[in-house]
Amino acid sequence: MEHLSEFCTCKRTKCPLHPVNHNKGCAPCIQKNLKTKQMPSCFFNLLDGGEKRDGDSFEEFANIVLNQQEEER
Repeated sequence: MEHLSEFCTCKRTKCPLHPVNHNKGCAPCIQKNLKTKQMPSCFFNLLDGGEKRDGDSFEEFANIVLNQQEEER
């Protein structure tokens, strides 16, 4: 199948919503994450230690961002 989202950094390729498993790009993943109020894995992959997290919630993403900012100070 064609990988329409060349920028995708998600390593969860066994997920049925991953762009390598269909021809709809990132839309199914984004729709699921909006519905469940979670952040897509690709957002976490932008962060140092993004793979070491406690879930995919908005709160977890915000905590990682804030912790990284604090460490940079």
